[in-house]
Amino acid sequence: MQISFQHVEFRYSNNTPFEKLALEDIDLSIPSGQFLAVIGHTGSGKSTLLQHLNGLLKPTRGTVNVGEYEITPKKKAKSLKPVRQKVGIVFQFPEHQLFEETVLKDICYGPMNFGVSEEEAKRRAKELIVKVGLSEEILHKSPFDLSGGQMRRVAIAGVLAMNPDVIVLDEPTAGLDPRGQKEIMDMFYTLHKEKGLTTILVTHSMEDAAHYAEEIVIMQNGRLKKKGKPEDIFSQPEELFEIGLDVPDVVRFQYEFEKRTGHKLPKTCLSIEELATAISRSRNGGEAL
Repeated sequence: MQISFQHVEFRYSNNTPFEKLALEDIDLSIPSGQFLAVIGHTGSGKSTLLQHLNGLLKPTRGTVNVGEYEITPKKKAKSLKPVRQKVGIVFQFPEHQLFEETVLKDICYGPMNFGVSEEEAKRRAKELIVKVGLSEEILHKSPFDLSGGQMRRVAIAGVLAMNPDVIVLDEPTAGLDPRGQKEIMDMFYTLHKEKGLTTILVTHSMEDAAHYAEEIVIMQNGRLKKKGKPEDIFSQPEELFEIGLDVPDVVRFQYEFEKRTGHKLPKTCLSIEELATAISRSRNGGEAL
């Protein structure tokens, strides 16, 4: 499902003494099926941007198009229900959204609220609980008897049970250990590929942005500062350092290597394997290091 922002502005507490400009003149096009990462320091407008994707927030000015649906300042909340069915948002700490007495009921709640039959909702729950790496036995337990990692996976299954065409991930690995972070992100990437989802990842992890995204957007002070492929975004580390952002560890290593040796490698490497190969080829080519 294709998404576009056209001259979007958003102000919190609009037309009050507490008015605050959060997004300014955002023009952004996200092709259907793309994996896009959104990065930026705290307060840059990342979370405000993503909340426009399913009408949790409506623009103060401009238009957001999600497939055939249009979100404008005057759009009534009732008319946004179909958008919310198509766009699933996994918030930071999604386990805080759990509330039903069993895992099965929690996963079924969303789709049944949108008119899906109980039988079909249960079928989806059984399929998705396995997709998120848990066993069917968990469906009959209370979500509050599970570990934090299991609760997070249940909450994610509940979002996926809506069969969204777009999935928005707001810091989905926050609070997890490195192994848990990789498992969750690999799971989302597999689902992205299998279901042809349009996936938007808001993250502070430059590693995740570099590894999973096809394109990256940089937000700064409510404006879209830059958009490009990961290798282009991370090819100018100084530019990111200046606005308070970091780069993946491998890019930082390459940056320090090039600075100390005075030798520029032919491309920005996004993995250790790529970097090792580039340095090896450079040495074998007889170039001064």
